[in-house]
Amino acid sequence: MTPVRAQVSAVLAAVLLLPALAACGSDGTSGKEPAGAASAAPSGDVVAALKKDEALAKLLPADVRERGTLKIASSVGAAPSAYFPDATGKKPVGLDIDLADGVAKVLGLRLEREEASFEAILPALGSGKYDVGTGNFGVTDVRRKTIDFVTYINDGQGFAVSKNDTTTKEVTRLDQLCGKTVGVGAGTTFEATLDANKSVCAKAGEKPYTVKVYSDNGAILTSLQQGRIDIVMSTINGLRYQAAQPAAGVKFLGEFHRLDVGFAFKKGSPLLKAFQGAVDELIADGTYQKILQRWGTQDSAIKTSEISPPEKK
Repeated sequence: MTPVRAQVSAVLAAVLLLPALAACGSDGTSGKEPAGAASAAPSGDVVAALKKDEALAKLLPADVRERGTLKIASSVGAAPSAYFPDATGKKPVGLDIDLADGVAKVLGLRLEREEASFEAILPALGSGKYDVGTGNFGVTDVRRKTIDFVTYINDGQGFAVSKNDTTTKEVTRLDQLCGKTVGVGAGTTFEATLDANKSVCAKAGEKPYTVKVYSDNGAILTSLQQGRIDIVMSTINGLRYQAAQPAAGVKFLGEFHRLDVGFAFKKGSPLLKAFQGAVDELIADGTYQKILQRWGTQDSAIKTSEISPPEKK
């Protein structure tokens, strides 16, 4: 296990302490039972029975069909998107993992998965290091200039505080952050949104908010519980998931902006049509709904997959 992986696993086990997920409701960008307990994954395999769809497989480039593999980079660090359910850090689980595995089965491919940091994946796609990336990547107009996406869920940006915070009741606007310290993940849409709107507090005649950037979700939540930050800005599904865990000590405050989320590819990738068709097949045969139910994210379901749709304002 790499030092980074060990650190993330330790934080998830000792700080987040998520309970078994089998019956719970609902990531970040980015995951609490007794201290030291590791997060269990839901039982079963909802994609095990899937078979190769020959017509969709023909949409793949000939060289991909011939070798039968794809290199996928996965950002692993927070439930329900992708996390390590135990301290070994050997096999990630989560919504992103199930959907990628399902698409691979439909296309008759084997995924060669490599863990990578969130901020490193998109540049690596352009260099050809990976064929596809997952990390709960929101589809933004800025990202669409250099990256293509195949959507699979509708998530977005939200806020949470420690349950010990008895004064902050709701946050759905950036001017409600004025004078506070906000924790975000590195390279995320949350960091970009806050950086681009720093003037909102001056316009409101308030003190500016301060942004603290962290390399992993566990560090953000540790800082929240220790009072080094006041608020977390992260994925709606992730924050709702954490808030649903009785011992997590997190309170969801509200949504700010919804975003489509998708598999990420280098611009103009020949894999786009095949992935879009495979996601639509998972939706049509009911597997998609089973995956979302498994991770408590049914409210984020999409009806059809799209290729690099414009950002919803």
